Amino acid sequence: MAANTGKSEAKLNPAVLRVIAVVLLGPFMAQMDSTVVNVSLSAIRDDLHSSTESAQWIVSAYLLALALVLPLNGWLVDRLGAKRLYVGCFTLFTVTSMACGVARSMPALVAARILQGMAGGLLAPLTQLMMARVAGKQMARALGYAVVPVLVAPILGPVIAGAILKYASWPWLFYVNLPIGVLAVALAVRLLPADRHLLERRPFDVAGFLLISPGLVALLYGLEQVTHGRGLGLVVVGAAFLTGFVVHARRAGSSALIDLKLFESGLFANAAVMQFLSNGMLYATQFLVPLYLITGAGLSPERVGWLLAPAGVAMIFVYPLMGFVTDRFGCRAVVASGVALTVLGTLSFVWMAQRGITTAGVEIGLLLRGAGQGAIGIPTISAAYASVPKEKLSFATTAVNIVQRLGGPVATIAVAIAVTIATRRGADARAFLLPFLALMSIQLLAFGCAVRLPVRIGDAR
Repeated sequence: MAANTGKSEAKLNPAVLRVIAVVLLGPFMAQMDSTVVNVSLSAIRDDLHSSTESAQWIVSAYLLALALVLPLNGWLVDRLGAKRLYVGCFTLFTVTSMACGVARSMPALVAARILQGMAGGLLAPLTQLMMARVAGKQMARALGYAVVPVLVAPILGPVIAGAILKYASWPWLFYVNLPIGVLAVALAVRLLPADRHLLERRPFDVAGFLLISPGLVALLYGLEQVTHGRGLGLVVVGAAFLTGFVVHARRAGSSALIDLKLFESGLFANAAVMQFLSNGMLYATQFLVPLYLITGAGLSPERVGWLLAPAGVAMIFVYPLMGFVTDRFGCRAVVASGVALTVLGTLSFVWMAQRGITTAGVEIGLLLRGAGQGAIGIPTISAAYASVPKEKLSFATTAVNIVQRLGGPVATIAVAIAVTIATRRGADARAFLLPFLALMSIQLLAFGCAVRLPVRIGDAR
C-alpha cells in the first residue's frame, strides 16, 4: 500500500498541471516586465527628457503600489473568488501595459505603473493560493515546476530588452506583454476551476486597511531610503502603523483584514519567519556579493556579471527537483540542508575576505549559495500552507507574502549597516569580513527555524 501511495504521489494530478500551466504566466510576466524596465530606465529617461531621480519612480511607484494592495488579497478572494480576481488582475495588468506604452510624459508613465503595480501585486499570492487549493500534499512538487519560468524571466529580460531597444523604441518593452496577457486571460477563463462555493460576504476592515497598507508603503520606502542616508522618519511611521494594525487585528479577530490567529499555529508562524529570513538572505546576498567583488576586490562590472551567473543557473536546476527531494527526505531535512549550503557558500567569502579572492572560491561559494537558496523556499512555503485549513488559504497567502516581502529590505539594511561600519577606514577586501559575518548570522537564525519545521509536509497540520 505504501509503495502504491508513493507512486501515485510521484505524478502530478492533471488538474494541478492545468492550474500550473495557467497561473505561472502571471508571475512570469510581472517578473519579465520588472526586469526589462530596470534594464531600460536610462533609455526611457532620455526619450521623455526626464531626470534620473524621476525615472527611478517608474520602478518605485510600481513596488509601492504593489505593497499597498497586497493586504487586500484575502478579502477580495472571499468577495469575488480567486478565479474572477485573477482574471480581473491579469486583464488590468495587460491594459495598463498598453497605457505604459502610449505614455508620452513621465507623470503619465508613473501613473500607469501605479495601476500596473496594483494589478501585479495580487498575482503572486493568487498564484500560490490556486495551486495550494488543488495541489494539497503535492504543493512542493507543483511549486518546483511552476517557479522555473519566474527564474528564467530575469535571464531572458535583459536579452529581450536589448533586442527591443536595438530595433524599436522603448514603448515596445510594454507592448510585448499584450499577446501574453490575452493568452493568459483566455486560458484562465477556460481552465481555472470556479470557486463560487468558497465565496463569503465579509465586511471590509476599513480601519485595518488604513493601518496596514500605508504602514507597509512607508516602511518599505523608508527602508529603501535609509540606504541613501535618509528616510528614518518613514521607517518609524511605518512601524507605528503596522504596530497599530497588530493591536487592531488582535481585537477584531477573524473579521480583520488579515486574521492574526494564523500565527497562533507554531508551524505556520515558524514557516512564515523562515520565508522572511530566506528572502532576506537572498536580497542581502544580491546586495553584498557584487559590492564586495567590485569595490573590495576591484573586479570590473562585466567580469562580475559573468561570475554571478552560475548562482542563478544552480537555482534553476534545483527548483524542479524540490518536489521529489522533499517527498523523499522530508521538509525539515531539505530546508536545513539548504540553509547549511548557504552557510558554506558564505564561509567561502569569509575566507577570501582574509586570504584574497580566487575565481574558484567565488564560483564555489555562489554555486553552494544558489543551490542552498533553491532548496529553502518551496518546502517552507508548502509547509506553511499545509498547516492551515483550506478556507483560510487566502489569508495565509496574503500573510506569507507580506512577511516575505519585508525580509528583503530589512536584511539588506542590516548588511548595509555592517558595510558602512566596516568600510569607514577604506573599502578593501578585508573590510568585508564583518558584512559577511552579518549575513552568516541571518543564515544561522534561518537554520534555527529550519530544524523546527515539520519532518514532512503531511505532518504540518
